[in-house]
Amino acid sequence: MNNTLKAMKMKTATQNLENDHVSILKLIEVMNMMVKLPDTNISHLEEVVELIRKFADGLHHAKEETLLFPLMGEKGFSMQQGPIAVMLMDHEQGRAFVRGIADQIQFYKSGQLSALNLVYANMSGYSELLSNHITKENNILFRMADNVFTAENQQSLLHQFQLIDAGSDGGISAKDYIGRVEILAKIYLTPN
Repeated sequence: MNNTLKAMKMKTATQNLENDHVSILKLIEVMNMMVKLPDTNISHLEEVVELIRKFADGLHHAKEETLLFPLMGEKGFSMQQGPIAVMLMDHEQGRAFVRGIADQIQFYKSGQLSALNLVYANMSGYSELLSNHITKENNILFRMADNVFTAENQQSLLHQFQLIDAGSDGGISAKDYIGRVEILAKIYLTPN
């Protein structure tokens, strides 16, 4: 789908987040292919860690944690229990898997070849967690948000998300990260 069609379809903040999920799920597919290989390019493993930390967590989860969840809290949702608490717990568990991936990559690079199995185990754990997490968000949490947000809430939130996506804080744009995911996808998901 070209960018113009994406922009036309994206009328709500929750659609913006679901759009991020498309690329995060593609990165998960890449990870799932990598763990099937007896050996993977270390720079590609490091690229996966960076993309998770800066795009999936640093950009996408930040939009949820700093903007979406607090607005849902204002609408009466608890941050300590229920759906938002579960999502926050998933985010923390995902960060633990990513730390495991990064730490084990360093051990592997220092010559501990068995660490690659732990890299793959953490990648598999992250993949399963995030796949389930995204399903819960797309099908439950975002629909709950859509039911309580006004059109003005959605537009205000969408505008804030678009500023973050554009890299307005001096960071790299979402489009750049998505391009990097696509490069890995061409390597790992394209049939030979």
